[in-house]
Order: sequence, then structure tokens, then C-alpha cells
Amino acid sequence: MRTIAELPHPDFKITLFAMNQKFILKFEQGTLEQVYKIAETDISDGVNGVFQLIDDDFTAAVSECFNEMRQSFIGAYKRHEY
Repeated sequence: MRTIAELPHPDFKITLFAMNQKFILKFEQGTLEQVYKIAETDISDGVNGVFQLIDDDFTAAVSECFNEMRQSFIGAYKRHEY
């Protein structure tokens, strides 16, 4: 897997990888991460096409998903306090 780009964002780290004819788009926030795999053939403009996917609506949805993931984990942790 090779790193193609790291994109700046104030709320999370965004990294774009390439591997096995797929683009792998990874968002990281603290201990959580979201990964989206996109076939290169599904993107008409290559890397620039992936960059176009990362618009305000998508990053807002990613942020909301991080919030839900965090709440789910906190709830599970509290049910099984160590």
C-alpha cells in the first residue's frame, strides 16, 4: 500500500492510499478510524476524482459517524467497566 496524499482537515486526518487497483480513503480521529475503499475504475478522474468526493457534505457525514462511533464505544465500555 502506498500513500498518495494527506489532506488537511481541522477535525481529523485524511490519508489517501493506493493498493490493488483501489483507492483507500482513511479518516482518523483519535483512536477511531473510518476507511472507504473505491475501485480505481469507479472514479473517472483518478486521484482528482477522489479529492472531489471529499466535499463538505461528505466530511460532515464522516464527522457525525465519528461521534456515533465514540458514543457506541463509550456505552459499551460503561456496560463492562474494567
